[in-house]
Amino acid sequence: MSKGFATTDARLPAYVRLRDTLTARIAAGDWTPDWPIPSEARLAREFDVSVGTVRKAVDGLVGEGLLERRQGSGTYLRAPSFNATLFRFFPMRGGDGAPLSIPQSKMILRSVTEGPAEATEALGTEDVIKIVRLRSLSDQPVLFEEIYIPRARFAGFETLPDTAFGPLLYPTYFEHFGVLVKRATDEVSFGRASDVVAQQLHIKTDDPLAVICRTAFDVEDRPVEWRIASGSAEGFLYRSEIN
Repeated sequence: MSKGFATTDARLPAYVRLRDTLTARIAAGDWTPDWPIPSEARLAREFDVSVGTVRKAVDGLVGEGLLERRQGSGTYLRAPSFNATLFRFFPMRGGDGAPLSIPQSKMILRSVTEGPAEATEALGTEDVIKIVRLRSLSDQPVLFEEIYIPRARFAGFETLPDTAFGPLLYPTYFEHFGVLVKRATDEVSFGRASDVVAQQLHIKTDDPLAVICRTAFDVEDRPVEWRIASGSAEGFLYRSEIN
């Protein structure tokens, strides 16, 4: 077995063991999106494998979306930013017809609490931090979100200064807590607006809602976030392309 591999099952190919080892280093926060990971030659020397083995392991992580190659610069940890994808369900455009890419975000609440049943089941713990925020496009409220994250992974999140937050949460998860979101699953359903949701979205109580439940997972496939996002069904659009 090559030295330093996190996976000890020698029956696995060397590139698989190396890929798992690099994934563990990413999860441990050894690298950031600001600096390239070590070169293929350096990794080959460190793990006593061929450059071809390193390249195959890195190719796998690029394919999984954990790393990205930048021509002439190196290979970098891919910055987590895809939580803006909830807005694919509510496509809106600016006055010039151009898509609005970055949603505005207003933080309403951050507090330690006991999670609701759905969050507890998804995260495997009742000890959570609750986040409530309103997200808008061009100053128009689009999504009202209740988000739950495990307190054990995000201790102190509720006391971070407001300056720690931008329009997207996933970069904050990584920069302050070393939690890199790798994937998420979305489930879409429909309901009616409560008084609170209606007030935030500037719609009427009992107006139809599109409701998106998301569970996000880290690089080790552990659940790190459960959220429920509500938007007016009038602006909802679902599009699927089948090839």
